Amino acid sequence: MTALWTTLDSPLGELVLTGREGERGTALTSLSLPGQRRPAPVPPGARREPRAFAEAARQIEAYFAGELREFGLELAANGTPFRERVWKALDTVPHGRTVTYRQLSEAAGSPGAVRAVGGAVGANPLLVLRPCHRVIGADGTLTGYAGGLEAKRALLTLEGSLPAAGVRPGP
Repeated sequence: MTALWTTLDSPLGELVLTGREGERGTALTSLSLPGQRRPAPVPPGARREPRAFAEAARQIEAYFAGELREFGLELAANGTPFRERVWKALDTVPHGRTVTYRQLSEAAGSPGAVRAVGGAVGANPLLVLRPCHRVIGADGTLTGYAGGLEAKRALLTLEGSLPAAGVRPGP
């Protein structure tokens, strides 16, 4: 499988997408935001191939235009079995809604592992696509986001969950 990458302009700045060629097209392995803490690196030897990401670009642009609520892309990020279980639970959080880390830990089948769930959320390599921005603190404040709290605030505002959920901006 060939590693691929491209960039895409967005309201948050230039996104970096990586993926790999698969039988059904390009499977996305990461989406990084400008200024992100620990962005996923472009794999050594990866080929820049914007056309391979045409469908991802179309869906991401539609999302930012407020025309798409759910992505239909093949995601292929690898993680530990625990992280993958948390990410699967994260994928069920609907557009326009937020959950707390505790609620997500319960949905992932690990109710006593709130901190570990937070670590798995923080390790999500597919920002925006896998909605880790929808996870908030127990008191309703915006808490850590690898892309920065301003990006999290912008995404939640775009989705309509910031005012509707009564989320209070964090520091």
